Amino acid sequence: MTPTSRTPLRTPALTLAAAAAAVVVLAGCVPNNPTTDSESGGSGGSAAAALTVTSTDDACEVSAAEAASGTLTFDVANEGTKVTEFYLMAADGLRIVGEVENIAPGASRTLTVTAQPGDYQTVCKPGMIGAGVGRADFSVSGERVEITGEDAELKQEAITLYAAFVKDQVAQLLPETEDFVALYVDGDDEAARAEFPLVRASYERIEPVAEALGDLDPRIDYREVDAVAEGLDWTGFHRIEKDLWEPAPGALNSDGETDAFQDWAPSTPEERAEFGRLLVEDVTELYDFVHSDELTSFLSDQGVDWISNGAIGLLDEVATGKITGEEDWWSGTDLYDFAANVEGSKMAFSLVSDLAERTGAEGETLVTEIDGGYSALEEELAKHGSLSDGFVSYSELTDADKKQLSDLINALAEPLSQLTTTVLA
Repeated sequence: MTPTSRTPLRTPALTLAAAAAAVVVLAGCVPNNPTTDSESGGSGGSAAAALTVTSTDDACEVSAAEAASGTLTFDVANEGTKVTEFYLMAADGLRIVGEVENIAPGASRTLTVTAQPGDYQTVCKPGMIGAGVGRADFSVSGERVEITGEDAELKQEAITLYAAFVKDQVAQLLPETEDFVALYVDGDDEAARAEFPLVRASYERIEPVAEALGDLDPRIDYREVDAVAEGLDWTGFHRIEKDLWEPAPGALNSDGETDAFQDWAPSTPEERAEFGRLLVEDVTELYDFVHSDELTSFLSDQGVDWISNGAIGLLDEVATGKITGEEDWWSGTDLYDFAANVEGSKMAFSLVSDLAERTGAEGETLVTEIDGGYSALEEELAKHGSLSDGFVSYSELTDADKKQLSDLINALAEPLSQLTTTVLA
């Protein structure tokens, strides 16, 4: 039975939300209006001309393989037949520097990032599963982009506050995961089912951090269909979910097509112990990272645009998985993940909204529009429950309910997609 009600969470969901609201000036940005080397004769940032990306079902063509350091804009056009994604990866091909998701066939979207000198990779992912296509080397030359004066202080304040938010969420995630795993391993499935959507909330709020750490997010949170498509061992929350909500005969797998019982058997006690151990081990790895100096260094290196892109990315998570009911395929607890993604997205937005407003009337209008979009989406979501009191099963939503939520997501996504460009203006 899907959890529909529960006493409030043990720890307030967003303990830093009030602190974020109280900070008037939060974040900084790279130097405004950077020029290319050819324009300046130096090594300033590159923003004079956007790089174009053409994504098809079997190719990912980028208009250039190199650029000058600074603000880079990738205009991604999907000329294929599948919804696609575009990634700028670190040289190791694992860490995500920037991404834009949910690009429908015939549509275009823009990725804006601050790129420091170094080697990177570009790749597209048609169908949004698998290893991607057209992976290619991409280099950034010039001098490191340094922030000086007031912007440096604002940027550092935003990074400090976001890092504290992430640490707080993962500090909740680890002990709650340990408790959840203990219930699962002991065979107390009813209690474990009640905990499943709640323990995941902290993770869903800060998922972009885990996604940036190579294969950590796949180990913790991949759906079965994603793991199979990429040839990975399927572990993590969703592997445990399938044990807790064992599919009925004739049920479809999480790809919506394959028989769920194909090559499937409930885990033995020994297998449960191993799946539980791996999940705790992977969440501990995330905890160790965010509670080390590496997190602040990572955020400092990526720049404040990584935070604004995180707000966009979390809403994309809702649009590509939660709104379709594909994320929590076995449990039907998608609305819990939906709400947590929206909370994490709104938190990230709050850290850079002041910077957007500082750009002038257009920035102020954009922030107002985004604020209104979040409010409308939250109001509609509240009709179906809350994280503290529980949500209805996703199966209880009507087609009209799903369309209304989808329309509100799309309405918010449009102005939110302009956030990073505005912040870096």
